[in-house]
Amino acid sequence: MFVGIDFGTTNSAIALLAAGQDDAHIVPMPPMPGGDGEAASTLRSLLAFDGKHRDDRKQVVPLVGQEAIAAYLEDDTDCRLLQSFKSYLTSRLFTGASLFNVTYSLEDLIALMVTRLRTMAEAQGAGEVRRVVAGRPVRFVAEDGASEEDYAVSRLRDAFARAGVDELELEYEPIAAAYYYERGLSHDETVLVADFGGGTSDFCLMRLGPGRDRSRPRDAILGTGGVGNAGDALDRRIVDNGLAEAFGKGITYRSDGKELPVPSWLFGKFSRWHHISFLNTAPTRRMLRDIQRHTDDPEPIENLLALIEENLGYHLFRSVERVKVGLSRQDSAEFLFDHGPISLRQTIRRADFERWIAPELEEIEGCLDRLLADTGVRPEQVDRVFMTGGTSLVPAVRGIFARRFGEARLSSGGEFVSVATGLAYRAREVFGG
Repeated sequence: MFVGIDFGTTNSAIALLAAGQDDAHIVPMPPMPGGDGEAASTLRSLLAFDGKHRDDRKQVVPLVGQEAIAAYLEDDTDCRLLQSFKSYLTSRLFTGASLFNVTYSLEDLIALMVTRLRTMAEAQGAGEVRRVVAGRPVRFVAEDGASEEDYAVSRLRDAFARAGVDELELEYEPIAAAYYYERGLSHDETVLVADFGGGTSDFCLMRLGPGRDRSRPRDAILGTGGVGNAGDALDRRIVDNGLAEAFGKGITYRSDGKELPVPSWLFGKFSRWHHISFLNTAPTRRMLRDIQRHTDDPEPIENLLALIEENLGYHLFRSVERVKVGLSRQDSAEFLFDHGPISLRQTIRRADFERWIAPELEEIEGCLDRLLADTGVRPEQVDRVFMTGGTSLVPAVRGIFARRFGEARLSSGGEFVSVATGLAYRAREVFGG
């Protein structure tokens, strides 16, 4: 059995391809809590540590994916939820976390995700999963823009080894998506693949089709590129620009005869929902109560305190996700948030959203232009643009490619499973069969 694992910032998936078979299939995952009960195609890249879930030795049992969400929703005040840890592969500051008196390295956290994917595949008849082709971004870049390629790759390999993977091949995620797209080709094409994940946007220009030499896959690659922004960055723009004022951003308070703004560092945490729990400390809560007593606008601070104390970050960002999806379909969408003492309703216009995400759009556009310039390929020489990943559905993102290549040459599909499926096809090339 050939195995492809797409360990993503937001969602993860695993695909299997049996020897002698033509079509790979995605391993079904547990239903999403609060959904329609249907099996999911992806596992949310989340971990939960909840004191109620312990083994025979009284150690807290880490919960993965949809189980982690269910535990959080059941008791979100005492449940520690972790997300987006793939984004920290480049960080030399984030080495691990101490949870219920147990220290987990970043590699340990990733290994928990990979192990769950492996065991679910094995339960589906994959046999013992020891050889894997896994996806990786085209560029591993730290928050300060510095390249951390070797460091990040080393940590990722270590994590898969801890999860029991003996043989690991890493493949660029857009190349994996290209393998997925290629299955439907009856002729050769020059294809630009644009893969938009939660943390990165990656591009690959390739010659694909039945004429491609499978024994020399790298010869088909004309060029690659990528930037460290994607779906999560767009979510943060909605929070920063559209919602943060309802939680105290921009208000002032009186201290020692001066009018001071609410500290900006609070909103650095606030814009990343899995960091909101870090604000739930006694000194921070005391500071916010003091600000609330000395401001003419106390309600937003009360909202922020409720968000922190009741650990409502996940709920907030689920509402943000729904707004983003709505804005992909219509000119405005309503943000609704009604949890605990917080009740917010606000209309977000697509025009405003596109203005907020202008820096991200500019970075994506610049990367695309550099890729075309570096490869010497003119837009009219590209036969097809295959866009995949959730952010590919955002009209302003799609518009970048429509302006250069024409709407008729754009296609999309497999937004959440194309990479995992393509990795399974790549595994057949790597490991034989």
